[in-house]
Order: sequence, then C-alpha cells, then structure tokens
Amino acid sequence: MGVAAGPIRVVVAKPGLDGHDRGAKVIARALRDAGMEVIYTGLHQTPEQIVDTAIQEDADAIGLSILSGAHNTLFARVIELLRERDAADIKVFGGGIIPEADIPPLKEQGVAEIFTPGATTASIVDWVRANVRQPADA
Repeated sequence: MGVAAGPIRVVVAKPGLDGHDRGAKVIARALRDAGMEVIYTGLHQTPEQIVDTAIQEDADAIGLSILSGAHNTLFARVIELLRERDAADIKVFGGGIIPEADIPPLKEQGVAEIFTPGATTASIVDWVRANVRQPADA
C-alpha cells in the first residue's frame, strides 16, 4: 500500500464483553483532536465486526481497548482476520488492563504497541503519528 493522502484513519474498538469504554472514548477524542479521522465502533464488538469496519472505512490502524482479560484471544483473532482478508497492512495497537508478561507474546503475534494504564494521550498520539502509514522507504 502506498502512502495515502489525508489524515490518518483509526478505528477505535472495544472487543468482547467489556462494558467500560471511558478510556477508549478518551483515546478516540485525543486522536481526533490531533487531526486524525476516528471511527469509534462502540461496545461489545466481535473481532469480525472490528476487521469489517476497518476494511470498509479504509483504516490505517485499529486501536483496541480491553479490560476483561481476554486480550490474548481477541487481539490474536483480529490479527488473524486481518491476515486472512489481505489487510495486514492495517496496524493494530491496544491498551487497557494488560499484564506486562502478556505484552511480548502479543507483539510477537503482530500487535504493534500496547499502552497500559498511565500512558498519556500525548504519547499515544505521538506513537500513532510516528508508526502508522509510513512510507515504504522511510
């Protein structure tokens, strides 16, 4: 995929059964305020719904927020579906209550970055700007 014109497009999603979305909404607003186009999917999304939305919206990245402890299963499924749908160029990053010990395996599976509690919105915005939709020769 070449470098697209226009703002970075990010799907922010709450996979699984989590009912708490304040953090996801804060991140969505921070990305939007930084000039990105944000598509917030709402609560209780399946990995299939999230990937479908990202492809339909021509997203550059998916930000997953999870508190339920199902991050290993749900993040892996999103990555798997992106690969199956020839959309592995969509970067996946996540945040929420994720134990430090689970971060390296998530990254090995293809999750580009994990933000844990205490990460600032500025650090997340900066990471997205620096790591999403980079030219192939950069």
